Formats: sequence, structure tokens, C-alpha cells
Amino acid sequence: MTDNSSNQISTKDLVNGVLRYIERDREREIISRRFGLFERKETLEQIGELLGITRERVRQLEKSVIQKLRVAGKEHKLPGIDNFQTRILPILAKNGQVIRVIDLTTQLVSNSDRNEQSRVAFLCDLCPDLILITDDDNNYASVADSKAFTEKSLKQASANIVTVVTKIGEPKKIDFIAKQAGIEDLKKAEALASTSKHLAKLNEQWGLIKWPLVNPKNIRDKIYVILSQNGHHMHFNEIAEAIKQSDFKRKNVTTQAIHNELIKDKRFVLIGRGIYALREWGYEKGTVADIISQVLREANQPLHRDEIVKRVLKSRFVKEATILLNLQGKPQFRRVAKATYALDESK
Repeated sequence: MTDNSSNQISTKDLVNGVLRYIERDREREIISRRFGLFERKETLEQIGELLGITRERVRQLEKSVIQKLRVAGKEHKLPGIDNFQTRILPILAKNGQVIRVIDLTTQLVSNSDRNEQSRVAFLCDLCPDLILITDDDNNYASVADSKAFTEKSLKQASANIVTVVTKIGEPKKIDFIAKQAGIEDLKKAEALASTSKHLAKLNEQWGLIKWPLVNPKNIRDKIYVILSQNGHHMHFNEIAEAIKQSDFKRKNVTTQAIHNELIKDKRFVLIGRGIYALREWGYEKGTVADIISQVLREANQPLHRDEIVKRVLKSRFVKEATILLNLQGKPQFRRVAKATYALDESK
């Protein structure tokens, strides 16, 4: 069952052993093609056309054979299945009693391609103490310990975590989410979250897959994540370097591409020479003169230049001299007393 040099499972050998248990060649062909055990998965129609039988007949034969194989698995008659299950159960125990098929396959074989994943899922489905959750709109293909879950209870628990995360409204670490969901075992909570197609994780933070902070889909989203994590303004060169050092799946982007996206996206505000911040932090787009005007308009009274500088620097990362040059050189600002200015709305 395993390669002693690498302690890896040969899923091909195991699957071939199970297929030999099936008496008829046609039924072996159906199972092999339907489950994508060696090539791509095929539809009922494709197999029916190949074998010269109806789509419905293919479905009936598939169902009948799988039922027989599951019974044989329970009766310990399938070659290699008991040993295979013995290998899987400790992995589940370390991973909250449930794991995605893709992650399980990675732990069992060196090359976790689609056929390997299909074979692992097929074998797990025949193990009497395992439950296979097939891929659907809500959950990834997963395997669970039948002593810990039923298919229904697992899907309900996974859906409950999604509900909890939705109510929280922002990415959180799994310990916070688990507490809100009433789950004491953190590994179990994370395992359940990982089975859901509605959730994603980035930098140990879990959230809805539609949230850019946990599932950035483009350069703009990645910039947003970097700025949010940093918590304060950054130069676009710093942002580029942070993306290169990040855990993002795709992080080979040019500095120029990042600068271009910063200019286009309304979420980002230029607050200094090449320095950007998030609009949600209270920054607004505009020149230094625009910000001075806003400060004076909100004050609704003349202000000393020192106070103007202080207030402008809250929303712009510029030199004090730049603010003073704008204050003294723009016609919309009128000096009404020594070092004191007001806004001239007529200009």
C-alpha cells in the first residue's frame, strides 16, 4: 500500500485492488470513468454513449456497484481498505475530525493532482468509519470521522460558522469565532470553517470569501489588505515590497502596476509625495490648498497658521513649509491678523 522510502500511499494500487473486486468489466469501466480515477471524470451521457447504454442505465449500475462496494468495505472484504482507513483516522484526529480532500491528499501522496484527489475521495467513501462530503455549492469535498459527524451535522456546523462570521461582520481569528459559535475545540472550528466555500483565511484571520481582507482577488484588493494590516499610510514602494513578502497566492506585481492601481481606486488617498492612506481612515482626496480650505471652512472662523498646520497634518503627510507656501501664496486665503488666516470664499 505504501512506498517504504517515502511512506506515501499508492492510491493507484489501492484503487486497482478495489476495481478487481468488481466482477464485470463494464461496471469497472463505469466506476473508473464516473469517479475520474485515472483520467477526467465523465458524465452519465458520455459513458452511456461509449458503452452503448442509456444514461439511466449507467446511473443504475453506478449506484448498485457503489452500494456493493460499501457493504464489502463494512465486511472487511475490500483489499487494502482497512489499512487505508487506519492511515486516515489519525490524520482526522489531528485536524478536528474533518479535512478537505485536497489537504488530505497532500498528506498522503507526493503529487496531489486531480486524479489523486479523486482516488482518495473514492477510497474514503468505501471506508466504513469515514464520511465523504461531496463537493457542492456550499462545501468543498471533505472527509470526516463518522464517530464525530454525520453528513447532515457537519454541513449544519459548517453553515453555523458562516452565520457567526457574517454576524461578526469583519475578519477575526478562529478562537474568537469558535467562542461565538460555541465550539470549544479550536481545531474542530477551523476544520469546519475550511470546508465551507463561503469562508476564506488570510494571515490567521477568517472571514467571508467576498471580503477583500481575507480573499484579495486583484492588485487593488491586495493593496487594501496591506494598508489595513499596516494601520497607517505607506509609500507605494513600501506597499510593493510588502506584497512581495506577503502570503498572497500571486504576489509578483510591479511597483508601477501598484502605483497605477493606487491612483485609480477611490479607497486610496494620496496624502503626500507617493504616500497613500485609506479613505476609510478619514482622509479625503484633494490638494494641500483644498485641505486648508476645508480646515478653515469647518472652523468657520480665522485660525492661526500654527493651528492650520496642525490640522492639515492630520490628513496630509507633507512638509510644514508646503502648507505655509500654499497658505501665503493662494488667493483664497486672506490674512486677517498677524499669522492668522481666513477663507475668502469669493476667490
